[in-house]
Amino acid sequence: MNVGRTICWVALMPAGVLLAAAPPKQEVVDPNAPVSYWKQIRPIFQASCQGCHQPAKDKGGYVMTDFNRLLVGGESGHAAVVAGQPAKSSLIDSITAKAGEAEMPKDKPPLPAAEVALISRWIAEGATDDTPKNAVQRIDGEHPPVYQRSPVITSLDFSPDGAVLAVAGFHEVLLHHADGSGLIARLIGLSERIESLRFSPDGKKLAVAGGLPARMGEVQIWDVEKRALLLSVPVGFDTVYGVSWSPDGKLVAFGCPDNNVRAISATTGEQVLKQGSHNDWVLGTIFSQDGSHIISVGRDMSTKLTEVETERFIDNISSITPGALRGGIQAVARRPGRDEVLIGGADGVPAIYQVFRKTKRRIGDNANLLRKFPPMEGRIFAVDYSDDGKLIAAASSFNGRGAVSIFSGEFDSTIPEMLLKAYSDKIASAYSAEEKAAIATFTTAEVKLIAAIKFNGGIYALAFSPDGQSIAASGEDGRVRLIRASDGALTKEFVPVPVNGVRVSMTEPAAGRLP
Repeated sequence: MNVGRTICWVALMPAGVLLAAAPPKQEVVDPNAPVSYWKQIRPIFQASCQGCHQPAKDKGGYVMTDFNRLLVGGESGHAAVVAGQPAKSSLIDSITAKAGEAEMPKDKPPLPAAEVALISRWIAEGATDDTPKNAVQRIDGEHPPVYQRSPVITSLDFSPDGAVLAVAGFHEVLLHHADGSGLIARLIGLSERIESLRFSPDGKKLAVAGGLPARMGEVQIWDVEKRALLLSVPVGFDTVYGVSWSPDGKLVAFGCPDNNVRAISATTGEQVLKQGSHNDWVLGTIFSQDGSHIISVGRDMSTKLTEVETERFIDNISSITPGALRGGIQAVARRPGRDEVLIGGADGVPAIYQVFRKTKRRIGDNANLLRKFPPMEGRIFAVDYSDDGKLIAAASSFNGRGAVSIFSGEFDSTIPEMLLKAYSDKIASAYSAEEKAAIATFTTAEVKLIAAIKFNGGIYALAFSPDGQSIAASGEDGRVRLIRASDGALTKEFVPVPVNGVRVSMTEPAAGRLP
């Protein structure tokens, strides 16, 4: 995807869809050995400092992602790091707590005393830069990514006015004209991997979830019009996923590989919710219609409901009974105007659930299920609703092949009284043959496949245009396709990144379609 074989190889792995690599081995650090900038100091700066001190957001004129600029300091004119002299290094003064508070990190708890002592010792030992030569890679607004081939694309989203299509790249989000006619801007930040992106409800901001694999998660908030990074919020020690906005645009939710759902203030970056009822990575989030709850899905085969105000786990929306689902759930979308969610995952079956149950939870029940659709080949990695709720779409991948299926989203979601009674009175294993047949009839009624489009290469991202006329889809081969929603016809296809510095022109849509 970018210069260098290692990066190209990483780019071929669909972000957030493969099993995680084994965690890095913990090295035993000799307490008498010199402090390593690369192994010991840099991770502290990544987790606590670089969100506010990077090229895209150089608070106080201070950049900590470039070693030389880290030493020099910012607008104050004082050297941040004076090799061999911690007492003359303004960085130490800024991060040292006085009366329980420190100048940096701003509006956050001070760094632990042990970390401050480690940084001070590193400076006293000469502030040596032991960054491996093959690890040096400068990517920022002045040094944008250079592509040898188009990257795997993990996320797409249309702006609410339908004018802009945001596309995930390497270290960046690319803003395109929605009709595929040209590149508008490149939003380049710290995260190598962009796992998820979403426009705010008013279209003025863009939330981005991703990070540095096995090192740091990050949520970015961009001002779309000004192309300016408003917030960079470090989260944990691995990439984060499934970003979503509250309906009022005040909160941003996302999923984490530490099994937690989190939400932050979109203005300050302050964490306002952390909920850990999942038993595996959380890969997708969406807010309820009124913003009072978050629906999350993950690798633990579950769809969970969390109350925002109390940060309390409320319910398992989908069944968690062994055998009810096969594999994790990758994607979730809410029907506009209703508290119903569309999910998709490893079993390849798109399914719609009501968010708030109307019956008492029983062992083995799947009482919130409203509709399930014909299975797609392979795993589902993305789902979406048209803005009027009349259409749904799902994207899948299997053994180098991909597909987009479009279904009608119109149906009567009223659960029959007979089924409500069965769900309330019996455990699932006690349903009669008549009740089981009624469930099967109800959950497949009015299900209509409009189109199924197959591709060479897995499809990992899709989004409906606001007018519902078009679907953008992309994935393994890095090409963006625009699909007519009414019949599945491909109308445009283009490469969204400059390859070898030259923008690739649009090609005929048939090139990406299987016979």
